[in-house]
Amino acid sequence: MVKKLVILNFPRELLKEPIIHNLGQQFCLVTNIHLAEITEDMGWFKIELEGEPRQIEEGLAWVMSRGVRVETITEC
Repeated sequence: MVKKLVILNFPRELLKEPIIHNLGQQFCLVTNIHLAEITEDMGWFKIELEGEPRQIEEGLAWVMSRGVRVETITEC
């Protein structure tokens, strides 16, 4: 198991979708939100993902395919 710290930037149209929940459930990842800010126009989350490296990468690819921008902060 590894940990990866990322920032997820959500556009307005995705703010009401349970993307972080689905990321954890569909890819067997533990999600830990460190910081977040949500406005009417956008939202960002500083989130730690824990799981197998392949699951993390597949999960982040899925998130990006949904329209979320991902920035890697660190890999633990």
